[in-house]
Amino acid sequence: MNSRGRPEHQVRGGTDAFARRAETKKTPQGACLREEVMKPRWTEGGPSSSPAQNGKSPRGGQGSNLMEQVVTRENMLAALKRVERNGGAPSVDSTPTERLRDQIRAEWPRILEELLAGTYRPMPVRRVEIPKRGGGKRLLGIPTVMDRLIQQALLRVLTPIFEPQFSEASFGFRPGRRAHDAVRKARQYVEEGYEWAVDLDIEKYFDRVNHDILMARVAWRVTDKSVLTLIRRYLQTGVMVNGVVIETAEGTPRGGPISPLLANILLDDLDKELEKRGHKFVCYADDCNIYVKSKRAGERVMASIRNFLQERLKLKINEQKSAVDRPWELKFLGFSMYKHKAGVILIRLAPQTIDRVKTKIREITARNKPVSMALNAYLGGWIGYSPWPTRPASSRT
Repeated sequence: MNSRGRPEHQVRGGTDAFARRAETKKTPQGACLREEVMKPRWTEGGPSSSPAQNGKSPRGGQGSNLMEQVVTRENMLAALKRVERNGGAPSVDSTPTERLRDQIRAEWPRILEELLAGTYRPMPVRRVEIPKRGGGKRLLGIPTVMDRLIQQALLRVLTPIFEPQFSEASFGFRPGRRAHDAVRKARQYVEEGYEWAVDLDIEKYFDRVNHDILMARVAWRVTDKSVLTLIRRYLQTGVMVNGVVIETAEGTPRGGPISPLLANILLDDLDKELEKRGHKFVCYADDCNIYVKSKRAGERVMASIRNFLQERLKLKINEQKSAVDRPWELKFLGFSMYKHKAGVILIRLAPQTIDRVKTKIREITARNKPVSMALNAYLGGWIGYSPWPTRPASSRT
């Protein structure tokens, strides 16, 4: 028995399907995917040599064998472990994560052939609504567990292609980076004298991504047509609402493993524009703060970036959530800054964040059932997120 309580032969059976089928499957060109294709190229802790380092195209992208790298046994096994570890709710086919290995045994030969031939079609995602912190609803799209697996495998190959090009000022959904790093960088700029912030919030970013513009950016570095076709199909797969499939003409559904990377690929245009202009800025996904030395400069930057987003990326600024103000009057990633003695810049939880935590605690403790586990879990999460060094960056050794 393994640690998950399954007989070892049962566990191996589901994942060995990756190896058995791939060793004999032929590509559309008739070339057999031999055992050398299945050799390890990326370990669980990170690539010693990336699976995307082969087949570079003349324009600096990746050549026509990326899909073969996506479906290697080692890559698929690593993706499977991640999907099982993440868990999550079933999608439109009602298949839970616990049944994914059974589905692999039954369907992987057909799916592999379709992936290599560029004919695989994802299933629609399941629409889920969750409350937004500031009110309203956030729309998620939950893919099937099989599509989560394929997206995760695709993500493992695409990440080392795109990650090195991203800006040092970008922190959202990136390996080894988190919100705390973004806030520390923002404080550094304020300490350097950039005491006005242009607080940008892109309106419904994940729902408004232009597919053609995004795919053009992906195609700058990826030339494998089967990979490009698959990504576009994931963007356009549709959403199941009350049993009816609604087409998706724009946006990248939140809920799929590949969506954050695609979001960063498009937003890299904004990062590169800000770098070209020499601005001090910090971005976390669609939240971006630009630091300047006067209110007038901030207003000029706001107007200029508003035009850039509209003309280049077909995106709009959320005017109600965007502002030019002092950093200590704004909230960034749940935190705010304040001036201590002698002008020292410190960081604390934003008042809005504290109010939200209090409201959640009241909701948990008002339930007519034992609340200790739920409360401990919630507070534990916040204790892990909110601790902050009170000393300014300039005083640390």
